Amino acid sequence: MQAKANDTTTARGREAEERAAKHLECYGQRVISRNFRIRGGEIDLICRDGKTLVFVEVRQRSRSDFGGAGASITTAKRRRIVLAAQHYLAGQPACDCRFDCVLIDGDKLEWIKNAFAADD
Repeated sequence: MQAKANDTTTARGREAEERAAKHLECYGQRVISRNFRIRGGEIDLICRDGKTLVFVEVRQRSRSDFGGAGASITTAKRRRIVLAAQHYLAGQPACDCRFDCVLIDGDKLEWIKNAFAADD
């Protein structure tokens, strides 16, 4: 039974990331990577906004019992995203970057540019 619950959660996560990617593309972002993983961290979407590299965390909540989607991005989660971004950037030419979040609460989607900094 646990495997089925995880499959459903994974599928919902993929759907949320796809919805976020389409939204960002409508506003001129170009998705260049999805689900970049390293030991200790993951980045849901990596986009280009002109010359800026954008690391995007996608969070979805269907209910607000434990806070909305934004409340689930803890300090520890931000650290893991920054760690993954540092690994990604190590293999890239120097460029500007930022950290955005796409929050999905039920049917509402909110895109927050510069949601946090690497030193938060």
